Amino acid sequence: MTNLISQAFTNNEKKLVTFVTGGDPDFDTSLEIIKTIINNGADILEIGMPFSDPMADGPTIQLSSNRAISKGIDLENIFSLANEAKKIKNDLPIILMGYYNLILYFGIKKFVKKCKKNGVDGLIIVDLQPEEDEDLINELKNNQIDLIRLITPTTDEKRLKLILNNASGFFILR
Repeated sequence: MTNLISQAFTNNEKKLVTFVTGGDPDFDTSLEIIKTIINNGADILEIGMPFSDPMADGPTIQLSSNRAISKGIDLENIFSLANEAKKIKNDLPIILMGYYNLILYFGIKKFVKKCKKNGVDGLIIVDLQPEEDEDLINELKNNQIDLIRLITPTTDEKRLKLILNNASGFFILR
């Protein structure tokens, strides 16, 4: 099976990577937004998993998470959005972005199994430190799901090597 994220980057062309907070402002509207994104040529779809305290995100994503949570959006809804997106375009790479507490609370094995079942190709977990990623990494590798890492312009070489050790897909300079 070909990794869709790696496949998206096989040439040197620019890619349109889109982001939408799943369930914002509500499930149905969010699904329509995702359909519009897909039908207008996105190369990768990133769906944000709403979180009650998205400290690593700016005010726009914080507010979108709050709106989704106020509508009762949970991980099951996010998996459903990913599944619906794959029905529209099965070769579109789908990435879920969020916080590690959501995964821990849901259960790592159960979460990764649901990702696989619903066509998720990669994860961006903004608060997952490489020193704490072993349990998730093992499940992701067993299920051929990428873990995309964040780095900053001030990341030193030693830390960069540690961060990139278990990274796959691509990385984000933030």
